[in-house]
This record gives sequence, structure tokens and C-alpha cells, in this order.
Amino acid sequence: MESVGLFEAKTHLSEYVARAEAGEEVIITRHSKPVAKIVPCTAMDVQSEEEARHRTEAIEWLLSNRIKVKLEPGETLKSWIEDERRF
Repeated sequence: MESVGLFEAKTHLSEYVARAEAGEEVIITRHSKPVAKIVPCTAMDVQSEEEARHRTEAIEWLLSNRIKVKLEPGETLKSWIEDERRF
């Protein structure tokens, strides 16, 4: 796994994306500290249109009904929406 500075990554982004498509991973650093990683996407990483539509509809429903959501510590709105038992 290669490590490159942020300037280098910006300058040659298309090269690093092509390498990710080929299965490689590249760590991006800022001031010699790792801050990001370019990795290949897998089929499981990509949301289906149906999942995305469900989340959008759930958020629109919450907003249109002025529902206030109280999240538990460590809970995210995404996890709250994904828990279909709450609808």
C-alpha cells in the first residue's frame, strides 16, 4: 500500500483512482499524517437505488411531519432511519 502527500494526490488523482480500480489502496497524508484512503469499491459498497430512495423518503417524511428525533449516544440519523421498526 502506497502513501502519498495531499498535493501529489491532487496532482495525479486520476492515476490513483485508476490504481484503485485495479485493486490497489493508496493512503493520503497531510503533513506526514494519514488522513484518507483511496480504495476500490465493491458491489456491497454501492447503494441500490431502492435503498437510497427509501432513505430519502424517510427523511422527507420526518421533515414534512416536523418529527423531532432524539438520538441515543452513539446513534446516527442514518441508523435511526434504517431501523424500520420505528416507522
